[in-house]
Amino acid sequence: MEGLADLGFDVPTLIAQVVNFAVLFVLLYMFAYKPILQMLDGRSRKIKESLEQAEVLKQQTASAEEEIKKQLALAGKEGQERIERAVQAGEEMKRKAEQEARQEAEALLARARSEIQRERDEAIGELRKEFADITIMAAEKVIEKSLDKQAHRELIDRVLEESSGLKR
Repeated sequence: MEGLADLGFDVPTLIAQVVNFAVLFVLLYMFAYKPILQMLDGRSRKIKESLEQAEVLKQQTASAEEEIKKQLALAGKEGQERIERAVQAGEEMKRKAEQEARQEAEALLARARSEIQRERDEAIGELRKEFADITIMAAEKVIEKSLDKQAHRELIDRVLEESSGLKR
């Protein structure tokens, strides 16, 4: 060891410094290095978990956006179907209204025709009656005597019915 002394190293001091360094190293390893490594490992784990959670959230967001797109498309389709049903219902109501109006118009026409026919028949009846009265009066004037009005009226009515049956 004398060779070290010649170089300017004091061996007992060197040994004491090496022992001090070893003790300091062991103490730093146990009380500083391990906790720092554990803290860094914990931090690394937290960062890794945060990244995983961020990825999960990103996937959930993407799936939620996809679901929203699907729901919007479905809502649009349902809205379009409702519009089509409303248009069809409107067309159906329009057709029914037109049909009811047509039926009502036909019923009005039928009633009007019936009323016209009834009034025509009444007018023809009145004309026959007046014609019979005029004919009887004319016959009385010609014959200058009173005829049996009832018998002649029946005779004239029969003649008129026969003649109107021939015209129709």
